[in-house]
Amino acid sequence: MVIIMIKDVSELYGRQVNATMVDDSLLNNSIVHKYVPIKVNSNNIYCKRCGQKTPVNRCNLPNNNYYCPVCINLDRVTKIIPLVYADEPNDFEIKQPVLTWQGQLTNEQKNCSRDIIDVFENNKTHLLWAVTGAGKTEMLFQGIEKALTEGKRVCIASPRVDVCVELYPRIKEAFSNTSMIILHGRNPQPYHYAQLTICTTHQLLRFYHAFDVLIIDEVDSFPFVNNDGLHFAVENATKQSSAKLFLTATPTNEMTKKIRSNKLSASYLPIRFHRHLLPEIKLKYTKKWRENLKKQKLPKLLLHKIDKKIKENQRFLLFVPRIADLKPISDILAKQFDTSKWETVFSSDDKRMEKVSDMREQRKLFLITTTILERGVTFPGIDVIVFGAEDEVFSTSSLVQIAGRVGRKLDRPTGEVLFLAEENTLAIKSAINQIKYMNKKAEKLNG
Repeated sequence: MVIIMIKDVSELYGRQVNATMVDDSLLNNSIVHKYVPIKVNSNNIYCKRCGQKTPVNRCNLPNNNYYCPVCINLDRVTKIIPLVYADEPNDFEIKQPVLTWQGQLTNEQKNCSRDIIDVFENNKTHLLWAVTGAGKTEMLFQGIEKALTEGKRVCIASPRVDVCVELYPRIKEAFSNTSMIILHGRNPQPYHYAQLTICTTHQLLRFYHAFDVLIIDEVDSFPFVNNDGLHFAVENATKQSSAKLFLTATPTNEMTKKIRSNKLSASYLPIRFHRHLLPEIKLKYTKKWRENLKKQKLPKLLLHKIDKKIKENQRFLLFVPRIADLKPISDILAKQFDTSKWETVFSSDDKRMEKVSDMREQRKLFLITTTILERGVTFPGIDVIVFGAEDEVFSTSSLVQIAGRVGRKLDRPTGEVLFLAEENTLAIKSAINQIKYMNKKAEKLNG
């Protein structure tokens, strides 16, 4: 791996970097600060980058040195090598027009947009709870425009790489005159100082008091949810006086409790921008499917559905519980159907971006996938099938998000959501009920 030495001080604005990556000329600059990231206690070490503790016997190095194993995927921080940063100066050139998006918001979206502007102006912490396909991204635009116009530094973060990749061109088009960067582990582009950052939540660990406004999309999603290190990163990456906006279609129980106890303010939008209801889940039972899969057999219902969709040229996603299920299912389908119609895709797939792009550009009719595509990606006009929906990997929020891939566009606001399962689990029942509940609220808005 080639290490690119940082020679421009702007690359340190609000960003903490290992001192070995910084040119000596900058290390002596008066505006550049250094700190030792590892604090050694009697039984554990504390990492100031991710805020996590680790027992000393799990992270010791030779010569009385220690490292943090929790955030090592970004690069190793140790007791010996300091982290280097420079204070965020908000040194941006504001070019007009800031907002280059020409679209229109619905009345419900405008109400949420006004709330967002208020959150950003008054440095509040707030939740935007909107159904899948409600147009959350567009509701952000006017708030972001005002923040950028005032010279604020803005970040939109998501736990998922796919969400960032999908968001970036949309944000770039909406704010085409603003300096912008996308950061995630699979992006080879070098870092540069920008007013608007789109990144994975892990990348927030690289920042220090950088952002005036931080938006976390899909806040209930793995790996952000229940990850203390990433929640610490949110606080560490934002200025002491800053706005934080959380976006979700499926809030956690903890979030809803905070809303009920007035510890977290929220805006709620139960209807999609095109005013059609959410497609509801159909559940069909498939007994002993895993046993049969070992015998290289798939349920006739699933094969019939796939055959019908291929003949009708109907695009869809086939979700399966485990990475290990992808190949045997694909191999069985290969005996009956044209293999050029689909790909399998999973989180650590080297060709993941390419395959998702092929689906988006309609070069593939369907993908067989794990929960990695449950949220944050939009393929117009698709249906979804969840095979093995009873598996514990499919939580209620996961199933609601999967169902939410369907009917997102005005030209096809409906579609099929089919769950094939051995039993009707609590997660499946909850997902079915949650979508029905949202639709009842939406019907009231539609009058």
